[in-house]
This record gives sequence, C-alpha cells and structure tokens, in this order.
Amino acid sequence: MDLEAIRSLASTDMATVDRLIQDRLRSDVVLINQLGSYIINSGGKRLRPMLVVLSARACGYGQGEDHALLAAVIEFIHTATLLHDDVVDNSDMRRGRDTANHIWGNQASVLVGDFLYSRSFEMMVELQEMTVMSVLSTATTTIAAGEVMQLMNVNDPDVTEERYLEVIYRKTAALFEAGCRLGAFLSGADEASQDAMARYGRHLGTAFQLIDDVLDYDGNPEEIGKNIGDDLAEGKPTLPLLRAMQTGSAEQAALIREAIETGGLERIKEVHAAVENSGAIAYTRRLAHDEADRAIECLRCLPNSEYKEALTGLARFAVERHS
Repeated sequence: MDLEAIRSLASTDMATVDRLIQDRLRSDVVLINQLGSYIINSGGKRLRPMLVVLSARACGYGQGEDHALLAAVIEFIHTATLLHDDVVDNSDMRRGRDTANHIWGNQASVLVGDFLYSRSFEMMVELQEMTVMSVLSTATTTIAAGEVMQLMNVNDPDVTEERYLEVIYRKTAALFEAGCRLGAFLSGADEASQDAMARYGRHLGTAFQLIDDVLDYDGNPEEIGKNIGDDLAEGKPTLPLLRAMQTGSAEQAALIREAIETGGLERIKEVHAAVENSGAIAYTRRLAHDEADRAIECLRCLPNSEYKEALTGLARFAVERHS
C-alpha cells in the first residue's frame, strides 16, 4: 500500500485529528495562536498521529474519538520538540520555510513550545487513563534526556555508533513507540500486542531517523526543505559521518573529524564526497531497511486487515522516501 492509499484509508480519522488540533490550539493569547498555527500547519507529514490512529484501528478500535485525541496529543508533543530544537540548533529553516524562532524570536518559540507541552497534558487527562499518562510522561522525559545527550555529542567526533543510536531512540523513536503502544492500548489489545506495537514503533522511528540523517548528505534540498550538510554545520556527528571515519582513508577521517569539531561547512563538498565514497550512505540505508523489516515483523501478531497493510506500507515509506 503506497502513501496515497494509506492517507486515503486514514483520512476520516485524520480529519478528526486535524479538527481537534485546530480546536485545542486556540488561546486568548494572540501570539500563541499565530505561532502555534504557523508551526502546526507548516506542511509536516503528520506521520506520528497517523500511526496512532492506524495502530488503534489495526488492533480493533471501534467507535469514539479517544484515538484521535491521543493522536493530537502526540502531534502537540512532537511540535513542541520542533520549536525547542530549532532554538537549540539556531535553525532558520525547516521544511523549506522560515522557522518560528527566525520569525518571532527564540523566547516566543520556547514559550509556545511550553504551551503545547502543557496543553498536551491537559488533553491526556481527558482520556482518564493512568496508562496513557504513564507512557507519555515517560516518553517526554526520554525525549528531553535525548536532547541533552545530543547537545553533549555536538562537536564530538568520538561518539560511538551505540551512543548515536541511543540518542535517536530517545529523540525520535521513543515518541513513535509510545504512540503505537497507546493506539493498541485504547483498542483493548492484550499486553503482548501492545508490546509488539511498541516495538513496531521503536523500529520504525529508528528507521525514519536513520533516513533523515542520510538525506542530510544524499537528499535534494528542495525536497527535504533544508540545505545539504545542515547537521554538519551544527557539529552533529550522525551515522554517515561516523561510518565514513571508520571506513574511509586516514585523510578522509581527519577531514571529517575536523569538520565535526569546528561545525563548519567550508569543506562540505569534500566531506560529502568522503561520505559517499566510503560506503557510509549505503551502510546507513542498510541499517534503516533492517529496522523497517524488524518493524514489519512485529505486525505478525495482528489480524490481517487493510490497517495492518497500511502499517506495513508506512514502514516501507519510511526508508524509501526522498524528503
């Protein structure tokens, strides 16, 4: 099932999610409305909330809007992290548009991010499920710790692959994991199925981030909405760089090490060539495909349905996309 078919299948649920997002985004503070609307409507894939509703449906969710409310919560948490990330990274472009902090400033972006976190917890309470509160509070703590870990890794060329993978689990995969687990939970699925869906989300989120890091060196700037080498400019030692230092020549390793330490793009063409020629791009893509395969394997516990097919399709999309 391709992405267009998946979106069509989820369209009714996602219309409900979008309505809830717009409704709960409203505030009597004008700046919150302006900045919140800008970032929420900035052309994101809405992949995380879509995973929630598809996971719930695949596990037999019936009537009601609790799954859509949970999906909106997940999107608010994700959006809050984007606002904070762009401030920390001093980014001025995301998805081909000016970042919120570039338009309104860092202070407003941080505070509206805080508002979205707070609003998401208000919405969680409405579900009146302690499991939801427990899983999402743990996930947000994990995400915050991942942000700190990534900050500690900046300009450090000695980061190990294991440490890198731990950061992308915390920063990215943990929210995928939580959303898929809770989609299954709301459907009344047994604990084994909830665990399987959580593993699906974790593997999918890892694959998704691995491809994001590949696209920073192997993508089309117009498609990915940012410039090639943006991660390097911020001094982030992502897997393509780490692998290239391991498998490239001594000269290439020294070049990449210096680029990570300085966080500059003065020699980006040489770095890009080193990453490409060392096989680091292919290696990272291979790991991503392995993660996608593991995600699909986790779906074996589900009964056959178009929703299960959609979840399989999303795992394939995560590693085959160009943006």
